[in-house]
Amino acid sequence: MKFPSMAEADGRTLGDEEVAAVERVIRSGMLSSVWGTEARALEREIAQVYGSRHAIACSSGTAALHLSVVAAAPDPGDEIITTPITDFGTVAPILAQNAVPVFADVDPSDGNLDPGAVARVIGPRTKAIMAVHLFGAPAGIHELRALADEHGLVLIEDCAQAWLAELPGGELAGTTGHVACLSLQQWKHITCGDGGVAITGDDERARRMRLFSDKGWDRAAGRSHAAFGLNYRMTELQAAVARAQLAKLPGVVAARRRTALRLIEALKGLPGVRLPRPQGHAWWLFPIVCPDGDAPELAAHLAAAGIPARAGYLAEPLNRAPVWQAAIYGTARFPLDGYSPNPCPQAERMVDRTLLVIDWNENYTSEHVELIAREITNFRARA
Repeated sequence: MKFPSMAEADGRTLGDEEVAAVERVIRSGMLSSVWGTEARALEREIAQVYGSRHAIACSSGTAALHLSVVAAAPDPGDEIITTPITDFGTVAPILAQNAVPVFADVDPSDGNLDPGAVARVIGPRTKAIMAVHLFGAPAGIHELRALADEHGLVLIEDCAQAWLAELPGGELAGTTGHVACLSLQQWKHITCGDGGVAITGDDERARRMRLFSDKGWDRAAGRSHAAFGLNYRMTELQAAVARAQLAKLPGVVAARRRTALRLIEALKGLPGVRLPRPQGHAWWLFPIVCPDGDAPELAAHLAAAGIPARAGYLAEPLNRAPVWQAAIYGTARFPLDGYSPNPCPQAERMVDRTLLVIDWNENYTSEHVELIAREITNFRARA
């Protein structure tokens, strides 16, 4: 049985609407968002979905995260607390602003930041907390916002994997922090190949992010550069495709939720399997925790059956990545002189032994779910 893949047409919702959007832009002759209308329209539409005053479209999810760090305005050597289970795009912008990533351990039930672990690593140079809603599961963001408020920190929500994920109160993930970041990369719920959006309710943070994304160019003042910045502009082609995709987003998330709930029901009560909490989950991936530590063996069994599953998600948690032993700029290690990442035993065990992820897709059918459930059950019966 073939599983739809986000790398192929059968696993994407790309169609006539996106073709028409691209044609509209090309026929207009204006592909740059500086003078076009598509990127600004996308910003308005996403701001409306999230109830946010500002949305800043940019070239990638990593760019959006870089803008969020710019919004937090760390001084060189300031610290930003984040998770060791995430894409490196979460951490790279911290280094790009000459700040220091401080890793806090995770909740072993879902891999999201443990607010208690975050509290233990807050120090005099802490500037921000960057939380990831991992795999689409809402993180403990209310507790993290309380910590941020108590210590005067900026809370950043990385929602790259969590479009329309919902917090316990029903509000969307991305609406509790000071800044939130969304991704439109190929493997996300909706895509324009690459693209990102940062959202915030704060006028000054929005001003900083918009300036930085356009080389610090205050276009209202002519060819005048008001601040340091890079070119993170989204193109009109990206924005037009993203707008067509945004209209399909509710259906994408609803379909993923339907089949995920079927798998949870099919596996309920199975020994040796800790299932994800479905409340608010956006199901970028379907994660399973194997408390006995045999996730690599189960992943190999599923892969042999043609199921797109893998253990650990990462080769190693980011606090153990080789990058921390290397130079950062040229031959210098600044701002990491004398730096040693915190041990994160829960995250390390998850990646090494207990975490398994199954690719998830809005085009999965009951037959896909039944095969996954059957193969997991068969493996457990022999274990």
